[in-house]
Amino acid sequence: MTHSFLMSSRSVEETRHIGRIIGEMAEAGTLIALRGNLGCGKTALVQGLARGLEVPEKVYVTSPSYTLVNEYPGRLPLFHLDLYRLTDLDFDDIGLHDLLDTHSAVVVIEWFEGLTLQMEITGDNTRNIIFTADGDQPVQLLTRIEHRLKENLWH
Repeated sequence: MTHSFLMSSRSVEETRHIGRIIGEMAEAGTLIALRGNLGCGKTALVQGLARGLEVPEKVYVTSPSYTLVNEYPGRLPLFHLDLYRLTDLDFDDIGLHDLLDTHSAVVVIEWFEGLTLQMEITGDNTRNIIFTADGDQPVQLLTRIEHRLKENLWH
């Protein structure tokens, strides 16, 4: 089973709002693969996702490009990974298997396959976000996210 839909964002704030809704809907064990060119808004989306997971406002959410993994405390722990710079990837070396086995956190991995959010630059302040899910549980989650986004996004 596969499901996809397209959501456009017209600003950084709207991208964060989309992320917040995803965070509010996320469940323990959610894995999100996040792809897109540099500057397309991946970090802004994760900042919103963190707020939706109730990561405190005082906690600064930043790109893990150089640290590989950032962890944030919230309703569910949030792990944000960036695999872009890794060429000889050994999942054991970075603890990826351990993160994926916890089932009590939300894991966002840039440049990895899974529940996928593909971000594209469409203008100076505009972005398209293409949501895709494979499998029963990810499709059910994505369907709920789609309905919530369409009900709660400003126009």
